[in-house]
Amino acid sequence: MALSSHHLIVGGQRSGKSRQAERLARQWLSAPAPRRVTMVATAIAGDDEMRARIARHQSDRPEGVHTVECPLHLTKTLSEQAAPDHLLIVDCLTLWLTNWLMPMSGVVDREGWLRERGALLAALPGLASQVVFVSNEVGWGVSPISPDVRGFVDELGWLNQAVAQRCETLTLMVAGQPWSRPVQHEGAL
Repeated sequence: MALSSHHLIVGGQRSGKSRQAERLARQWLSAPAPRRVTMVATAIAGDDEMRARIARHQSDRPEGVHTVECPLHLTKTLSEQAAPDHLLIVDCLTLWLTNWLMPMSGVVDREGWLRERGALLAALPGLASQVVFVSNEVGWGVSPISPDVRGFVDELGWLNQAVAQRCETLTLMVAGQPWSRPVQHEGAL
């Protein structure tokens, strides 16, 4: 697997993950060469509180950041948007997984999820764009009582691990502060 310059930002809720991704977008846009940034937003505005969260995120984005809504088919969107001068920020993997495994319709498409997950992981090393992924780290809390929620927590942990293996950098956000390091890839010493 080729090493990519992708970046995974993980942390708890309100840890500063999206704000860190926005900092990276500003840095990318400040380069002398013409560059673009697209926020690939995975949230679905299913209630007033989520609509307010989405609006806050939109207002916080740096000027010049374009947004593409993508609740399900992330691989297709990333492939269509990819270009060397184009930074893609996926905010966030947690909601993307939620849309597949805990959809508002109540109809879970597990086979579709497995296909989409596999396609994303296969596509990442060859994408022409750098991608910054935002995701929650939810495995540090109390083990959920529901089998469905335990399964979701497990799946998100596996997804984060698999995406990290296709990234160059991992950042853990703690109380608004980034802790970054290069990813230690499987088989590396």
